[in-house]
Amino acid sequence: MAVDTSPRSVTWTYVDGEWLSGNPPLIGPTSHAMWLGSTVFDGARVFDGVAPDLDLHCQRVNRSAAALGLKPTMAAEEIEALTWEGAKKFDGKTALYVKPMYWAEHGAAGVVAIDPESTRFALCLFEAPMGNGHGGSSLTLSPFRRPTLESMPTDAKAGCLYPNNARILTEARSRGFDNALVRDMLGNIAETGSSNVFLVKDGVVFTPAANRTFLAGITRFRVMTLLREAGFEVVEATLTMADFEAADEIFTSGNYSKVLPVTRLESRDLQAGPVAAKARDLYMDWAHAARDV
Repeated sequence: MAVDTSPRSVTWTYVDGEWLSGNPPLIGPTSHAMWLGSTVFDGARVFDGVAPDLDLHCQRVNRSAAALGLKPTMAAEEIEALTWEGAKKFDGKTALYVKPMYWAEHGAAGVVAIDPESTRFALCLFEAPMGNGHGGSSLTLSPFRRPTLESMPTDAKAGCLYPNNARILTEARSRGFDNALVRDMLGNIAETGSSNVFLVKDGVVFTPAANRTFLAGITRFRVMTLLREAGFEVVEATLTMADFEAADEIFTSGNYSKVLPVTRLESRDLQAGPVAAKARDLYMDWAHAARDV
C-alpha cells in the first residue's frame, strides 16, 4: 500500500521561483541529497505577526550550507523577504514553522563529494501550533552520544545529524520518557535529543558550554541574553549528569516550542520552576515587542 505523502498541515513551498502548495516532489532517486544526505536546513517561527530572530536563522542556513560544501544561492535578506511573502498565504490563526533548505543535486568527481554548483534551495512554511510552555516534559539519560566536529559536520544544521537525534528520542520514548539528555564523547551533557538545556541551582542558571559537539541554538542565545538583562547570573559550563540530578530546576530551549520546563528527570519529579516561567515570559515579551515598534 502506497504511503500518503501529503503534508500533515497546510504547507507552502517556494522553489525555482514559484510557490507550490502541499508536498511537491523535489528530490529524485538520483539526487545526491536522496542517497548521500547532502541537506541543510534551518527553523524559524512566525506567530502573532512576529518572527523572532528570523534574520539570524536565515544567516545560519547559509553558514550551514557552506560548512557542508554547498553553495548558498540566496542572500539571507532574500530568504527573510520570501518568508513574509509566504506567510501571507496562511490565515494567520496558527503559528508557522519556517524551513529554508539547501541540498546538492549532483556529486562531484567520484560521486560521493558534493558538486557545489548543483546546490538547490527551497523555503517551506507549514502550520505548526506553538506549545504553551506550561506542560512539563520528562528526561532520561540517553545511551547515545553527540559526535565531534572531526567525525560529523556539527557546525552545520545538517540533515545527516538528525538520524542520531531520532534514535535518541525513539529509545527514550520506548522507556516512557519524552526526551533525553545527551552526552558528548567525553561524557559531559551537551543537549537533549531535540533542544538545548538549562539547569538552575541556588538561583544561578547554567547551560552546557558550546564545544562544537552540538548546535548552540539561536533561541538558547536569546534566552541567555534576556535572563542576564533581567539580572540572572547565567553560566556556560562543563556539566555532568550529576549536576542535572542535583538541579533545583531544569528547562529546555528550542525554536519549535521556545522554552519548556522539565518536570521529571529519570525517577525524580521536578517543579515547573519560576526561572523557566520567567525565561518564557521574557522571550515572549521580547518577541511581541517587535510587533509594537
